[in-house]
Amino acid sequence: MSTPGQEPREYEPPPGLGKLALWILLFVVAAIVVVVGGVYFT
Repeated sequence: MSTPGQEPREYEPPPGLGKLALWILLFVVAAIVVVVGGVYFT
C-alpha cells in the first residue's frame, strides 16, 4: 500500500497515452451526464 502522491515512477503512462485516456474519460463522463440528464428530465 502506498500513500496518495507516492506512486512508483514506472507506473506513469506516456504523456500521449495519458492525454488520450483523459479525452476518453471526458467523453464517457459527458455521455453519462447526457443519458442521466435525459432520464431525469423526461
